[in-house]
Amino acid sequence: MKKAMIGLAILLAAGTGCSKESVNNSADYGSGSSSGVSGVSTLDVTEDQEDFIANTNFDRTITITFNAGGTASVSGDAHGIVSVSGNKVTADNTTTSEKVRYELSGSATDGYFKVYSNNKQAIVLNNLSLTNPNGAAINNQGKKRCFVVVGGTNTLADGSSYTATPSDEDEKAAFFSEGQLIFSGDGSLTVSAKGKSGIVSDDYLHFMASPTVKVTSTAGHAVRGKDAVIVSDGVLEATASAAMKKGVASDSLVLFNGGATTIKVSGSTAYDSEDAEYKSSAGVKADQLFIMNAGTLSVTNSGIGGKGISGDGPAYFQGGSVSVKTTGTNYGSSSSGGMRPGSGSSSGNSKSAKGIKFDGDIYVSGGSISASSSNHEGIETKGKLTITNASVYAYSTGDDAINSQGEMNISGGYVYGHSTANDAIDTNCDMKISGGYVFAVTTKGSPEVALDANTEGGYKLYIYSGATVVAYGGLESGYSASQTVYSMSGTANAWNALWNGSSFIAAFKAPSGASSFAVSAPSLSSGYKGVSVGSSTYCNGVWATSGISGGTSVSLSSYSGGGNQGGGPGGGRPGGGHGW
Repeated sequence: MKKAMIGLAILLAAGTGCSKESVNNSADYGSGSSSGVSGVSTLDVTEDQEDFIANTNFDRTITITFNAGGTASVSGDAHGIVSVSGNKVTADNTTTSEKVRYELSGSATDGYFKVYSNNKQAIVLNNLSLTNPNGAAINNQGKKRCFVVVGGTNTLADGSSYTATPSDEDEKAAFFSEGQLIFSGDGSLTVSAKGKSGIVSDDYLHFMASPTVKVTSTAGHAVRGKDAVIVSDGVLEATASAAMKKGVASDSLVLFNGGATTIKVSGSTAYDSEDAEYKSSAGVKADQLFIMNAGTLSVTNSGIGGKGISGDGPAYFQGGSVSVKTTGTNYGSSSSGGMRPGSGSSSGNSKSAKGIKFDGDIYVSGGSISASSSNHEGIETKGKLTITNASVYAYSTGDDAINSQGEMNISGGYVYGHSTANDAIDTNCDMKISGGYVFAVTTKGSPEVALDANTEGGYKLYIYSGATVVAYGGLESGYSASQTVYSMSGTANAWNALWNGSSFIAAFKAPSGASSFAVSAPSLSSGYKGVSVGSSTYCNGVWATSGISGGTSVSLSSYSGGGNQGGGPGGGRPGGGHGW
């Protein structure tokens, strides 16, 4: 990022394969510190005080009132920097050193506000309704901080074509800025774009306390900040329906540090002639770094080949609540002559519809995640997956529920992976479960299993002492366990529990059709079926560790696994099937 708007303690981990190397990206994001398994576990996020408008003193206020059917009026312009032609208003503050507040109100269906400045400035929206049929409604050509204060009820709209843009300028959205846009206030802003994107900064966007901003684009991205998009507070609703476009996008950082964000995307995959490649839509696309630190984020994508949340680099889920749902089918075919559902191919003109997908490592240390996908993975990383805390729920009817190409480490939190089409939780490297509560379900049958490590590559599933594991669909052949794995019968579509001889360890809600499980937990002595639980549950109500009562005790038996017993839907995988 070009401007120091947010200080981040970061050590970025290498993002592919089973490599344990790391890369310090401090040139962009500040000095790094690491903790956790095989790399960084959490990031410190500190907002720059200069983004708070209260810390800036303004020299002058210029009031501009748009007049439908007439001419905009201007007051407070002591230096004559504002020119008016009907409702087309341009402010040129390149010859003074003043920091100016522009207060905009009124309405016009054939107007715009354009500003040039070398200084910080503020644009105050006070019950403004402004449409430019030929381009951006608001166009900031200044490259310094621009504070946007939202008061009252405001609407901005562009036209279907941008016909008056100077050849040496950018005009990429209904609300466009060369510099940073920092939103605050207590009003509402609705942006409707049909020619280009909704809100775009060629620097960064920061949504602070606490406006309601609703952005819809039928032609471009809803919200895009080249260097970053940061949501710290307020309500953000972003809707994008064009092919390839994103709800929230950045070439660098996307950070949710608070607030309530809802994103709806429906655009299909299409060929981008400029970049000479096929691209899919996404609710959120962060090219370098994604951070979920606080707040709520809800994403739905119905586009063919579309993603919920995706990025080319790493992702950090540290807090807040994330809900992702993708319902689009997969797009195109692979170079081998066809893309089967669940094949995972993204080569050539094929794009897979996935819930959460990152090329870099995914670190989960807090908050909650719920991800579902109709036709591909619920959660996927091309790098490592590290879960140290949080509630992680993933469901897929098209492929693995959770997949990593690099090593998978689960040391805490509550995890649930359920697939009806493939492995429940799958890695191409080692899977190490050393703590937390892990519940994996596959109903696909042979050759899929609930917990799958790449034995063909010489890797293993490891269950260490301290972990609580429940699996329906079997464990990968050759697994290694530091504590005993048992077979347990239970009740389908009901709560079952694990008992240590004096108290309940945990309860798990079995899905319909699942009534026998591989189980392992510290000091596990017996199981219970048909128990009741209180209101405190995790992973969309499939795990509970308190408020457990009642039920009927069931004995545990030896679990051989590894394809020795067969059993389960479809029998066992040769050398690694569904033994109970």
